[in-house]
Amino acid sequence: MTSPLDLLAVSPTLLALGEPTHGESAFLQIRNEAFMSLAEHGYRSIALESDRAAGLIADEFVQGADAVTLDRALAEGFSHGFGAAPANRDLLLRMREWNTGRPTAERLTFHGFDAPLEIERAPSPRRYLTRVCDFLSLDRSAEIDDLIGDEARWSDTAAIWEPGRSIGRSTDAQRLRVIADDLLSELYLQAPRRPEGWQAAFVHATSAVALLRYHAAAAAPLTQEERFARLAAIRDALMAENLLAIRAAEAHRGPTLVFGHNTHLQRHPSTMTMDGTHVSWAGAGAIVASLLDDRYAVIVGSLGASPALDIGAPAASTYEGRLQQKSGLPGYVRASEIGPAERRAHDYRYFPLDQATIEHADAVLHIPTGVDPAVLADRILALPGVEQVVASEENGAPEGAWGDRFFYLGPDRRQPFATIVEHDVPGFDEASQLDRPGVFRLNLDLGRAEFERLFGFPPKAFEDHRDAFDFARLDTLVPHPGYALYGFGSIVMPGPQMLPEIDRLLTNAHGRAMNRHQRAARRAADQQD
Repeated sequence: MTSPLDLLAVSPTLLALGEPTHGESAFLQIRNEAFMSLAEHGYRSIALESDRAAGLIADEFVQGADAVTLDRALAEGFSHGFGAAPANRDLLLRMREWNTGRPTAERLTFHGFDAPLEIERAPSPRRYLTRVCDFLSLDRSAEIDDLIGDEARWSDTAAIWEPGRSIGRSTDAQRLRVIADDLLSELYLQAPRRPEGWQAAFVHATSAVALLRYHAAAAAPLTQEERFARLAAIRDALMAENLLAIRAAEAHRGPTLVFGHNTHLQRHPSTMTMDGTHVSWAGAGAIVASLLDDRYAVIVGSLGASPALDIGAPAASTYEGRLQQKSGLPGYVRASEIGPAERRAHDYRYFPLDQATIEHADAVLHIPTGVDPAVLADRILALPGVEQVVASEENGAPEGAWGDRFFYLGPDRRQPFATIVEHDVPGFDEASQLDRPGVFRLNLDLGRAEFERLFGFPPKAFEDHRDAFDFARLDTLVPHPGYALYGFGSIVMPGPQMLPEIDRLLTNAHGRAMNRHQRAARRAADQQD
């Protein structure tokens, strides 16, 4: 796939890569490939649409800290549940592997650029203020606790929509804003004496300020439509502030890739219709673009179909449909090369391309389809003579295998040439972590010669090399953790960019199965003679 840098007239210091919806793993998987490729071109940081303060924990793992395990980094280093995405696991591991043995100037850094809140929910600033006080060795916990009071009055979702219930403009909240501002001043005063840990303390301090700003906005007496637009604008302004702070911290090391929803990263205003009323606000990308000019570039994401999100193929007359006709594989297209088209029907799952999005973007990343077990099964069943058996209670399969797919040639069904499985086998095959939601694995009969060509050792030597492989990593052909000795390989959640190689491997596996079937048929004929 073409590098995104090849499509940009000017090399930016902040390159935004957007997705039109959350939940389609293909965007995250291609993002990982793009970032690791950009690292070879001097990019040294990535910023995701996730809480900036939480991201400090994920970055500790990336930097090689023994105190932060991968599980903790995923559980505590992301907000909005993004740590559960398998591709985010891979991102952290690949960044950590890159950093091993490299000097500081070449190491990769992980950032979040969101504030610690949702549109409809925001906690109190207690934990962030406390962290700053601990860093500064100031004991103000009693004062802060007294002003915070019951956490429930801060986290009450109804308070976001009913200004009379919001605490944001109370005397307590105003006093907390003064404390947060005082702590920021004290941080700067102590910076010459306490550089170690200063950046993390600064992030916690600005997170506290962000929450107090948001709660104050929630207390404003506005109509519901005005209220939503104002809160969305405040959140995007906080994102923009974080992005500019990240760039300031990373400026001496190299450019930054930022990844998030198109609506946060696009240059033009974000819009939404609520109860028939059209609301608009400046997103983080619009703010940053106005301040960085051509140092900011944006590639918006476009999606054809997503089995995971139950999004069907677009109409041919839409922007997505036109892009779908160019290629069946993911790819970048210059925005200037995309002609007028219709806007796809919109629903809560997907924000479609439109004329304004195209006009204000540098390029578009179009993904024709996400990949799930059914998509792969259709490609396998398109090969001649293939039969599929789906494990179920009716055919006597153990419950733990129900839904797994086995592909055969010939009636004996003794040896599948490919399988698609969605379950671990306890005590035997757990290395791929197929118990993660939405995770599946394609297994293929490679044969001894292809196996050795791909991995550099024969199947019989697999156990000597087992520790060299991460069997849970996505988009990576590895020896099958249980059947490598028989020449099988496997790929966990292959993304659409892998389909050409998958087709090649399937053709090889199918050819081997066909040869076995034909030899068995000849033996049977000889015995009858």
